[in-house]
Amino acid sequence: MSVRPDRYGYEVTGQAAAPIGRITAFVRWAARTPWPVFTLGMLQADIIGALFVLGFLRFGLPSEDRVQLQDLPAFNLAIFLGYLFVAFTVGAYLTLRLLLPVIRWQRRDSLLGGSDPSVTAVARVRALRMPYYRTMISVSNWCLGSIVFIVASWPVASRSAPVVAVATALGATATAIIGYLQSERVLRPVAVAALRGGIPESFKAPGVIQRQVLTWVLSTGVPILAIVLALVASKFEILTAPAARLNTPILLLAIAALVIGLSGTVLVAMSIADPLRQLRWALGEVQRGNYNAHMQIYDASELGLLQAGFNDMVRDLAERQRLRDLFGRYVGEDVARRALERGTELGGQERDVAVLFVDLVGSTQLASTRPASEVVSLLNEFFRVIVDTVNRHGGFVNKFQGDAALAIFGAPIEHPDASGGALAASRELHDELLEVLGQTEFGIGVSAGRAIAGHIGAQARFEYTVIGDPVNEAARLTELAKLEVGHVLASAIAVSGALDAEALCWDVGEIVELRGRSFPTQLARPLNLAAPRQFPSQVQG
Repeated sequence: MSVRPDRYGYEVTGQAAAPIGRITAFVRWAARTPWPVFTLGMLQADIIGALFVLGFLRFGLPSEDRVQLQDLPAFNLAIFLGYLFVAFTVGAYLTLRLLLPVIRWQRRDSLLGGSDPSVTAVARVRALRMPYYRTMISVSNWCLGSIVFIVASWPVASRSAPVVAVATALGATATAIIGYLQSERVLRPVAVAALRGGIPESFKAPGVIQRQVLTWVLSTGVPILAIVLALVASKFEILTAPAARLNTPILLLAIAALVIGLSGTVLVAMSIADPLRQLRWALGEVQRGNYNAHMQIYDASELGLLQAGFNDMVRDLAERQRLRDLFGRYVGEDVARRALERGTELGGQERDVAVLFVDLVGSTQLASTRPASEVVSLLNEFFRVIVDTVNRHGGFVNKFQGDAALAIFGAPIEHPDASGGALAASRELHDELLEVLGQTEFGIGVSAGRAIAGHIGAQARFEYTVIGDPVNEAARLTELAKLEVGHVLASAIAVSGALDAEALCWDVGEIVELRGRSFPTQLARPLNLAAPRQFPSQVQG
């Protein structure tokens, strides 16, 4: 058989290549999961519990009641050691059987990015229940082990059988609780993946109260019960030594209570503090505007519900912010903010406003002589300049009309100098549009006066707009400005309403009559632009 590299990069021989490669790849994958640490944690908790119980029976009791394990017959010791081997093997087998659906689910997700939904649902619940299963297996092994140990040690501990049973039961309780809390923490990455789709309805983890009770049992209940039983055993002469000789066992139990209680309390405190610490971080991120700060759900108790509720809240906030941004892009940030803060209703109110109207010249010919993509790009750049300039001067672009734009100053937000802002924006727009549009001409008209500003339309569909004579006048001035060399015209009323700093930049000129208006309009032009073109007194537009 020839030597060849398999798809995992390992050179193996003949038919053994694929199986060895798969096993190697699986081992490498499993080493990156929490399961090896979980397995070692199971073994560690049982070993520590066993050493504690044996140490207490051998050294913690008064000398006359100590279990002399060194005098145990070899056959009895072999029976007990054989049970330990069988119990460990059976426990490992049951754990592996329980883990198989979980491992298959994790493996498929890591390799294929998904698996059968029915298999996934079973595996998720199985993964979340592994700390519970691990505790039940450990308690079962300890219960059977205590019986085997009492029978095996009967020749040297017949009088101490009740003490052995109680010590073993208390050791099993402490081992089970510590093992459960430790397993929950070790398997947190698995829980995160299992809870990614939400908390299963069929599963409920111990909550904060239950965990605190477990800690109390571990740190207070077990040691005090052991002390009480020791005193009762001495009183009823189950123990040979009098109560006065129990100082050393009681001292050892108190030390064990301190150590085990501290360990259990730290584990429980961390299981509560970790999600709270993560919640504090996520809240800080949301306050800074980061709506992608989701919490990892690794607990199915009320802490997990808190994490899931926070994620739902942030998701709703992100969606609301997205809609608000989208709303603001369509109607303007000021209008959107006002609508969200004060609500919307049909109708309007009279306001002193300034209106700026911008329109391109020959857009129809432009669309027929240039590619559509080029026209769209030109219009986008045209409107970008308008929006940026109007925003800088405190106005907002109310609407786009084909190749024209209507900007309003003084509504919906008050403006300290609406006319001055519109006039300054028109002068700046002239210079910027010349650079952007090149040979394409345009017209800019500015007017000011009283108008109705509010929501116009039907209850199911309306928009914020301004209606009144200043809007019409600005549109007519824009048509007239297209014939101007400077492309910018304003009404004298707008100039008179501006502060001196802006009004001095304009030159008031002739009076004309604009189409659709019953009153004449006195024109004004920026001082830095070319001399005006002569118009007849009657302008039809």
